[in-house]
Amino acid sequence: MPSDIFSQTPDHSAFWSEYHLCTLTTLRANGTPHVVPVGVTLDADAGVARVITRKSSRKVANIQASRPSEARAVVCQVDGGRWATLEGTAEVLTDPAAVDDAVARYADRYGRTPAPDPERVVIEITIDRAMGQLSAVHSKATSTAA
Repeated sequence: MPSDIFSQTPDHSAFWSEYHLCTLTTLRANGTPHVVPVGVTLDADAGVARVITRKSSRKVANIQASRPSEARAVVCQVDGGRWATLEGTAEVLTDPAAVDDAVARYADRYGRTPAPDPERVVIEITIDRAMGQLSAVHSKATSTAA
């Protein structure tokens, strides 16, 4: 996703750096949504959002049950009338360097480093759509990357 999605709303990237719990939505095999609270980090330059979790979690199983490069995921955060949603394709990363990077990003955003966990993996979402309502005027910004 080009970073120009975030240029529509100057506050978008800033909002994703504030301390907010988020939700992650993945799809079960039967197509119904599975929504859970998570911490999310955004790398706007790379066009990805990341969630750290355990490899035995339902969210990981949902992603892995999809065909490669077809797993869809959505992260969302809300603060009063402000909200932002990022959508894209998800994959599960197990590489220790990717996990360490995601943990460091989480610690930076949320102000604490999670305890070491040998079961930790990263859900990486390649963003192809961003939308939200962040301004005081409450205008809605929506964009889809090509």
